[in-house]
Amino acid sequence: MAEKILVVDDEPSILQSLKGVLEDEGYETVLAGSGEAALEEIVRDPPDLVLLDIWLPGMDGMEVLERIKKTHPSLPVIIISGHGTIETAVRATRTGAFDFVEKPLSVERILVSVQNALQVSRLEADNLLWREKAERRHRLTGDSPAITQLREQIRRAAPSNATVLVTGENGTGKELVARSIHFFSPRRNRPLIEVNCAAIPEELIESELFGHEKGAFTGAQERRRGKFDLADGGTLFLDEIGDMSLKTQAKILRIIQEQSFERVGGSKTIRVDVRIVAATNKDLQAEIEAGRFRQDLFFRLNVIPLHVPPLRDRLEDIPLLVDDFLQELSQESTLGRKEIDPEVLDLLKRYDWPGNVRELKNFVERLVIMTPGRIIRRGDLPPDFVRQLGRAPAGEDPFRYPTLKEARFYFEREYLLRKLEENDWNVSLTAQNVGLERSHLHRKMKVLGIRPNNGAAAAEGNA
Repeated sequence: MAEKILVVDDEPSILQSLKGVLEDEGYETVLAGSGEAALEEIVRDPPDLVLLDIWLPGMDGMEVLERIKKTHPSLPVIIISGHGTIETAVRATRTGAFDFVEKPLSVERILVSVQNALQVSRLEADNLLWREKAERRHRLTGDSPAITQLREQIRRAAPSNATVLVTGENGTGKELVARSIHFFSPRRNRPLIEVNCAAIPEELIESELFGHEKGAFTGAQERRRGKFDLADGGTLFLDEIGDMSLKTQAKILRIIQEQSFERVGGSKTIRVDVRIVAATNKDLQAEIEAGRFRQDLFFRLNVIPLHVPPLRDRLEDIPLLVDDFLQELSQESTLGRKEIDPEVLDLLKRYDWPGNVRELKNFVERLVIMTPGRIIRRGDLPPDFVRQLGRAPAGEDPFRYPTLKEARFYFEREYLLRKLEENDWNVSLTAQNVGLERSHLHRKMKVLGIRPNNGAAAAEGNA
């Protein structure tokens, strides 16, 4: 689609001349003979660029420029004038004009200025889009009270240099919290270095964190900078810090206190400015009591404690999370955007998700790939997932469900699943034993999302 340029001048000859030149270059051109007409056109259908004469009848070009910048600050404006002065050019530039071109107009000069202005405008638009995407990537999705409170805590903690300890189950999004803290901090333009303390062998973790000198150990062919060195000026995210050895914990404690360290095999003290964000899925108080975690290190890390709630405690966030995942998957694949039937969303909210947000994301990806249609419906749910729905753990409190409708759904589903299993999935026999007509039981099973397996179908056929 051709980019649209609005030309504003009170001389018809200049309007027609610029129209011809610009349209020869492939631009769509709209003409206005006054400032008032130009502002009306901008409101009606904003152009991509404005060529604006400074001397106009009625409202002059400077006033038009000021109004454009108030209502459309990102719209590039090139001022043209036959009576240009340095003072006027400076004033126009300070008001927000992209360029100032004097009459008589040079075609080459105009075209170069137009091309530059449009290129800068496109780059600014791309940059804005990138920033919006970056913020979405580092934003915790959800409107539940737990996530709303966590976002507020991150907003307060991010601008400081205080050490943060993030706790929560696997798959809840502890890494996302660490990224959010860095992204919204003054260190956002410096490195965020991540270390998975559980994935590095004990004999290599010191070298990984602090670096090593050439010849420090077998295989150390050259000097290597460690993660602390690489994170200088930025943030170091120590994931699964509860799996770190006591020996390494002592060195981490010293670095947090002194912001200095020595490489393995070296004697030179290296000073750094690093903010620490640590995370763990373990109960560090229990680890301290068991002698596996240093209490003094815990106190150093726990300056700002943040807890990421499990998904089962914020099931109302599932629709928003699913929408995010669908959008992300549509951008990463050729399958296009798929939608989920509201009934399926309701079923997803009835599952406890022991793997938390990570499990939900993987499940949505599975549905997107394996569902042939554009809308993911109840019938597209995997049988193993459907069988688990409503399966309450033994001894579960029935009062956990917020409404009678949900409690009845779970009870009826669990009751019929157990009765069907007791009768080897013979639907006719089960119907007789529970006091229902077979057709009524079939309808109940459909409503509750219970699908007979192969054994059930065989039993039904022999009934």
